[in-house]
Amino acid sequence: MSSKQFDVVVIGGGPGGYIAAIRAAQLGFNTACIDEWKNAAGGPAPGGTCTNVGCIPSKALLQSSEHFDHAAHHFGDHGISLAELKIDVAKMVGRKDAVVKQNNDGILYLFKKNKVSFFHGRGSFVAAKDGGYEIAVAGAANETLVAKQVIVATGSSARALPGAPFDEEHILSNDGALRIPSVPKKLGVIGSGVIGLEMGSVWRRLGAQVTILEAMPAFLGAADEAVAKEAAKVFKKQGLDIQLGVKISGVEKTADGVTVKYADAKGAEQVLACDRLIVSIGRVPNTTGLNAEGVGLKLDERGAIVVDAECRTNLPGVWAVGDVVRGPMLAHKAEEEGVAVAERIAGQHGHVNFDTIPWVIYTSPEIAWVGKTEQQLKAEGRAYKAGQFPFLANGRARALGDTTGFVKRLADAKTDEILGVHIIGPFASELIAEAVVAMEFKASSEDIARICHAHPSLSEATKEAALAVDKRTLNF
Repeated sequence: MSSKQFDVVVIGGGPGGYIAAIRAAQLGFNTACIDEWKNAAGGPAPGGTCTNVGCIPSKALLQSSEHFDHAAHHFGDHGISLAELKIDVAKMVGRKDAVVKQNNDGILYLFKKNKVSFFHGRGSFVAAKDGGYEIAVAGAANETLVAKQVIVATGSSARALPGAPFDEEHILSNDGALRIPSVPKKLGVIGSGVIGLEMGSVWRRLGAQVTILEAMPAFLGAADEAVAKEAAKVFKKQGLDIQLGVKISGVEKTADGVTVKYADAKGAEQVLACDRLIVSIGRVPNTTGLNAEGVGLKLDERGAIVVDAECRTNLPGVWAVGDVVRGPMLAHKAEEEGVAVAERIAGQHGHVNFDTIPWVIYTSPEIAWVGKTEQQLKAEGRAYKAGQFPFLANGRARALGDTTGFVKRLADAKTDEILGVHIIGPFASELIAEAVVAMEFKASSEDIARICHAHPSLSEATKEAALAVDKRTLNF
């Protein structure tokens, strides 16, 4: 079987991989992308965890559940009444699957448009060859590819609790959490990170009694303390039972569901009986089966591929991006690294600024931030100023009927450079983009305070927070 020659081969078709392949092709390289995800019919489903069992399907379910919650609790405020409200979970999940397929098909179209050769199967290193590398593709039709440059973008998988493997029926990863066929009466969630909060929110809105068990003593420790405190208050009011500082001692499947034994923050033994259990305790890099050892590709103690600041591995011509390397496991971080690596291969200067990568949690209210938190600045001993503005005083938020939360801005005490922006409230995921742009251009809070924002809009709260840094808000 003859080998197919390429300039660049990308292993993995998630956000980092497919974007890297497209950018490499745009730069004139003969490029191939290998991806093994399958749809229900066994066909190709590029897009990785994000498209298939992560970002995209979870947002589809969040949107559906939010519509249901609005109909149940908020339509009356608008003079809209419903005789009978019910949820068809099968149809909701079907819509989610349709959204996923649209994204899968969109990526295949982009490959065709950009002349990227797509191979459906599992990619792995075979050996170094002719100044490049031989890559095997194990799929419906086995292939052998050879390339001078290889980009590894194999992503990550959910971490299981020791002794409690995922069966995706009762003990669920993010994958199973997206395929629950009916609303559980009692849902347990281990881990109060992004996935745990988002999936817990979906099923809570639809009527499930949700208990979240978190090992850490603080809630949302990565977020600004003021945001975390507000979020905890709101989620409790919504009905999410979030227990902190717990220690899991055992998980057991029963005839009725799952039983979790744990010690609470005071050390008292507790038992949680639930119909289904979502385990969201982090993710592990996907390097098993890559044959890294066969070519001498260096991995760290977590199984992640070791790279330098520019995503170069220890092997010449081999790069790695996204969840399989250091840094935050975020789809947009992977995309930026994919573009940067393709441009570096072309001799350009790809750029990824880890200091301005935004974080978003798509709960209701949404939570988003970029840059430093107040507790980080205090720990660094950096002098700063803070300004905060509540959505309660924002006209558009009042019209929306969603005035929860605030915008908080942190700026250097001397230079006024924006150091961090933290938002909890409506459409925080969209509002954070302005803050990212501002920080990339080293803007000051005064710069934002002097920019005209449309009225009425939620973005006015970001301007008012900038004014608050100088203690001169106009609407609060």
